[in-house]
Amino acid sequence: MEPDFSKNNGLLSVILQDTATKQVLMNGFMNEEAFEKTKADQVAWFYSRSKERLWKKGETSGNTQEVISMKLDCDQDALLLEVKPQGPTCHTGTKSCFGDDYFSLQALERTVQEKMQNPEEGSYTKYLIDKGTDKILKKCGEEMTEVIIAAKNKDKQELTDETSDLLYHLLVMLNNEGISLQDVENKLEERHGKKQEYSIRDEIQKW
Repeated sequence: MEPDFSKNNGLLSVILQDTATKQVLMNGFMNEEAFEKTKADQVAWFYSRSKERLWKKGETSGNTQEVISMKLDCDQDALLLEVKPQGPTCHTGTKSCFGDDYFSLQALERTVQEKMQNPEEGSYTKYLIDKGTDKILKKCGEEMTEVIIAAKNKDKQELTDETSDLLYHLLVMLNNEGISLQDVENKLEERHGKKQEYSIRDEIQKW
């Protein structure tokens, strides 16, 4: 399927979405040249309507957007780019132009990863990592036991609280072992027969 540049004065509306967290990062516009440069460079290029020129996202800040996949809408005049952001997307310094009041398991995982890579004194995540695998596994076991007890007691609030604790400790354990939440999601997609890769690296010749 090819983008339709005959509409909207030759421009595609483009949404950038974080491939890991699924957070919407920004909206911009591409003309055909920006689209071709995005395919060629595998980073997001746009067309500035106010300055009437091409611009690469992050060309001055260095916060480029590595393109992971490209998906057209059904009318072929809007494009969804899943990207791996190399820093804040918005010029104000926030991760998203729509604000940072956003939460997901992927966002929590990113926080865990950042704390693992840049440990801070007093951080509980740093404490777990310093104590090592046995301590992390012990905490996962303890939290799982508390989840079971809460479920057995039919205590919804306690079950919610303990499940939240368990998920956090599981993310620490997985990332400590070099496994990402995306790896788990990929396996689940495979098991359910819904794995659909549409990588710009694999599909670029189809555009």
